[in-house]
Amino acid sequence: MSSQKYASLRYTALRFGLLIASFAVVWVLCWARVVPLGIGSSNIFWMVLLALVISAPLSWVLLRKQRDAMAEQVAERVDRTKARITANAGQED
Repeated sequence: MSSQKYASLRYTALRFGLLIASFAVVWVLCWARVVPLGIGSSNIFWMVLLALVISAPLSWVLLRKQRDAMAEQVAERVDRTKARITANAGQED
């Protein structure tokens, strides 16, 4: 139970960390002029957008176990809520 207790928080933190790591890689590539910097002041927007595009498929592949654990945690919570609503509806009748 303890491994699933913070599954949502763990997944979110890992996803954010992967985004930060992707941004760092994009920043280094822009600094080395491997990737174009953008036009005018759009540089930071371009780098964040590129980091999001890179981190999304990486998180889909690398964070599969954490995503499944989070889905299981959410499903258990939904089942408990449905059971509680059903029990309350039975008491009102």
